[in-house]
Amino acid sequence: MKNMSIRKDDTVIVLSGKDKGKKGKVLTVMPKDGKVIVEKVNVISRHQKPRKQGAEGGIIKREAPIYACKVMRVCPKCDKPTRPAHKTLADGKKVRVCKKCGAEI
Repeated sequence: MKNMSIRKDDTVIVLSGKDKGKKGKVLTVMPKDGKVIVEKVNVISRHQKPRKQGAEGGIIKREAPIYACKVMRVCPKCDKPTRPAHKTLADGKKVRVCKKCGAEI
C-alpha cells in the first residue's frame, strides 16, 4: 500500500510521456499499484468481441492506468501544478494546501 497525494476528482497535469502537458480529472486511484486513471489521458484502443446477443463489438477507446508519479496536482485557485502541503487547523482537522498560493485544496 503506497501513500498517494492524489485523490479521486483531483485535477492533474501529466509530466512525462506521450500525453505530456495534458490536464484531466482523476477517475480512479489504485494505491496498491501506485497508478491513477485520468480522463482523456493514455487512451488505448481495445478490440472487443460482442459477448451477448445484440451487444456491440468492435474497437472501443478507453483510458488506461498511468503511474501516479507521472502526474502532478493542479491548484484550482492559481491553476499551477503543485505538490500539496498539509496544514492542521485549530479543530485538529488536517487539510491539503497549495505550496504556491496557500489556498486550501
